[in-house]
Amino acid sequence: QAHVAESGGGLVQPGGSLKLSCSASGRAVSAYAMGWFRQAPGKEREAVAAISWSGGVTYYSDSVKGRFTISRDNAKNTGILQMDSLKPEDTAIYYCAAKSVYPNSINVYTNSGMYDYWGRGTQVTVSS
Repeated sequence: QAHVAESGGGLVQPGGSLKLSCSASGRAVSAYAMGWFRQAPGKEREAVAAISWSGGVTYYSDSVKGRFTISRDNAKNTGILQMDSLKPEDTAIYYCAAKSVYPNSINVYTNSGMYDYWGRGTQVTVSS
């Protein structure tokens, strides 16, 4: 099994920044691709950003491109979603997900159904 957990959510004013962290642990996740998803009230869960195991390949949704940055530190089993220039429409619960992959995989995944392990989510609220 594996354990995935997010941290770093909170309340921020429009134009502000937040940094979300994701930790993944357990024997089942020796190598994993990582994704960040969000779900706003009344809306479907959507992919926000994703990163390959090596960190060399990334994906961003059009709505966050140029404002969010995804990164990872495999030595610390940690992923980061740096969110800048936040807008009220970014308000949502943000989830981190991990998908077991082969160590040489360069794939990123945007389909939530492809992921094996999920965190419980962290609330991000952008409001003045």
